[in-house]
Amino acid sequence: MIDSHQHFWSVARGDYAWMGPHVAGLQRDFLPADLAPHLDAAGISRTILVQAAETDAETDFLLDLAEATPFVAGVVGWIDLDGADFPRRFAALRRAPKLVGLRPMLQDCPDDAFILRPRVLDNLAAVAESGLAFDILCFTRHLPHVREALSRTPGLRAVLDHCAKPEIAAGRLDPWRDEVAALAAIPGVRCKVSGLVTEATPDGWTQADLRPVVEHVLACFGPGRLMFGSDWPVCTLAASYGEVFDAARMLLAPHLGPADMARVFGGNAEAFYLGGAAAARGVPVSRPVGRSAGSWR
Repeated sequence: MIDSHQHFWSVARGDYAWMGPHVAGLQRDFLPADLAPHLDAAGISRTILVQAAETDAETDFLLDLAEATPFVAGVVGWIDLDGADFPRRFAALRRAPKLVGLRPMLQDCPDDAFILRPRVLDNLAAVAESGLAFDILCFTRHLPHVREALSRTPGLRAVLDHCAKPEIAAGRLDPWRDEVAALAAIPGVRCKVSGLVTEATPDGWTQADLRPVVEHVLACFGPGRLMFGSDWPVCTLAASYGEVFDAARMLLAPHLGPADMARVFGGNAEAFYLGGAAAARGVPVSRPVGRSAGSWR
């Protein structure tokens, strides 16, 4: 199994401007040794490590960590998509063996239409041509701009992070439902079942709170375009790793057979991230040694 979305950071590096008292529980280091026991308990053998800071230095830090961490199968990094230096930086990063994709932090951009800037679109075309993945971190209000960008960037291999963060705590799933359905109508776009517990009420959540979201993305994307992600350690603000993993399994299992569960909990991420990156480099997908692939359980 593969966790398609987790983070590491070292606070002293100073990259994480979004940290503050509102996320006090995250203001410490989270590194491979902290995650490994949770992966073992869940039977997960590999992860996709995703950027959490808008700096080149953090991407380099994550790539170094990935090289030293066998269970990290790939890194989704960051480059300034509107930067004049993008072509040089991208050419250098593409040589990193474990780079599998890029992610701008659209949710934090002052300009909701950032993704439609001319230079951003030009650079997205380069990402599309490379075959690497593109992670979409956004809110519902960004989705019309995202759809327009995807329509103007044919071939871009995109995945929606955290189901676009629906307003679960407020009980408002509209217009999120329609916007997500419209995005899913674009062939090839994927969606991560991730990051939902922290969108639920801060006083606690139940699987019933998450069910309408999970069932909607399943109906829109189908089991062939969904992938499980823990969003660890951000998820620890609301739930343990095991609770997030169990919630995803229990919400999806009533609708999917073993083969489709295996796709959502590993096969889809392998094909999307690792297969795509390998094809871009013309090399075979590497597999971990000495760890059982397990079952979806």
